[in-house]
Amino acid sequence: MSDLKAFNKWDVIGIKVDDPGLQNYISLQPRIVPKTGARYAKNRFHKSKIFIVERLINKVMIPGHKGKKHFKTSNHITGKANRAYEIVEDAFKMIEGQIKENPIKVFVKALENAAQREEIITIEYGGARYPKAVECSPQRRVDVALRFMTQGAYQKSFNSKKHIESCLADEIINAYRLSSASSAIAKKLEVERQADASR
Repeated sequence: MSDLKAFNKWDVIGIKVDDPGLQNYISLQPRIVPKTGARYAKNRFHKSKIFIVERLINKVMIPGHKGKKHFKTSNHITGKANRAYEIVEDAFKMIEGQIKENPIKVFVKALENAAQREEIITIEYGGARYPKAVECSPQRRVDVALRFMTQGAYQKSFNSKKHIESCLADEIINAYRLSSASSAIAKKLEVERQADASR
């Protein structure tokens, strides 16, 4: 089991999740073909036991909409698992080529960097609505970071000469480097700033 590699290329031995809140929610059990086929879809919290790269593939397959702009994020997505698998594998190859590091390690660190700690809810009090800062649960932190990464990549590849593989690789590298050029990092900073203001 120890010599099993993700995509049969990249080792996950030695990759650690530094954020203690996310350690139980980012699974690093390697799979040559990360595809469980929604076997655990109805099991509560089971998605956190699925290999984290498979969760990225699932998000690439069904990214959802960003600000009701489906035509930029989910219009061209066919839901083909094999196509999503190829996009993620090619993006990881580009990451390895650009920064000469294990792309799984880079992705996990990028995910930790992009996971927001707080968010805003709206409470109604006496007919008026007020924003209120709340802590984000660990599972939601991972979900939201994955969503913003994939949506940001699709937004950048829309109507542009850059392919989605290249945009996804750039998004992960920028999040890894804590650069605000990453959509996920920019959104995290914006939400945490709003939460700080509405405390």
